Amino acid sequence: MDHSAHNKIVSFIWSIADDCLRDVFVRGKYRDVILPMFVLRRIDCLLEDTKEGVLEEVRFQKQDAGMTVLDPAGLCEASGQVFYNTSKFTLKTLLGNPSQLEANFAAYLDGFSENVKEIIAKFDLRNQIRKMAEADALHGVIEKYTSPRINLSHKDAIDPDGRKLPGLSNLGMGYVFEELIRKFNEENNEEAGEHFTPREVIQLMVHLLFEPVKARLPPVITIYDPACGSGGMLTEAQDYIIHPDGPIQSNAAIYLYGK
Repeated sequence: MDHSAHNKIVSFIWSIADDCLRDVFVRGKYRDVILPMFVLRRIDCLLEDTKEGVLEEVRFQKQDAGMTVLDPAGLCEASGQVFYNTSKFTLKTLLGNPSQLEANFAAYLDGFSENVKEIIAKFDLRNQIRKMAEADALHGVIEKYTSPRINLSHKDAIDPDGRKLPGLSNLGMGYVFEELIRKFNEENNEEAGEHFTPREVIQLMVHLLFEPVKARLPPVITIYDPACGSGGMLTEAQDYIIHPDGPIQSNAAIYLYGK
């Protein structure tokens, strides 16, 4: 993992709190906005390239197929993900109409598939959006998260100064999320002892788990973490098994589950 790139993302996102949320939320509540918006922007980035395809699928299902209830399978196929958004908006296009920002943001959230709506509900994001809109901070927060100087996409990008911004992998996404939580906990002296297991420790655990059985792995492997945080143990285990430069290099089909 490119920790230098990840640390730059952490620093940029950390600065959003002081730049946009001061006098709107108390410091201890900054993470109630910063973390869900970080996750939302990541999802938004993953759906940007297939936006038109999803909207075309919506049109096809409603007009050509005459469906009154949209078929999630077709929409996921169009999005290329296990989630989708059927609204006409992205976070970037929301900025084009500041006077209707809160209403359009609500329509944007309403367009997500049920699995993303569940995440939004758990984060209580709609309530945070209302507070930011009332304090005239919502536009600034969205503008920061969609800045061309930060890349939360999985693909490489170029910033306005011509510098390369490497894509953020799912593993890197987990690292950044964990680091933000750590910083918020330390800043507020809350839950100071609750930290995610360091990646180096996870890698050692995975090595100890799979090394003795690496020659006898089945073609289908199910991995379950009953105390799953951001999924670090799951993704590290998967990477250890199938990475082309790893010690196993298996072609097994791997299914990850976490609670």
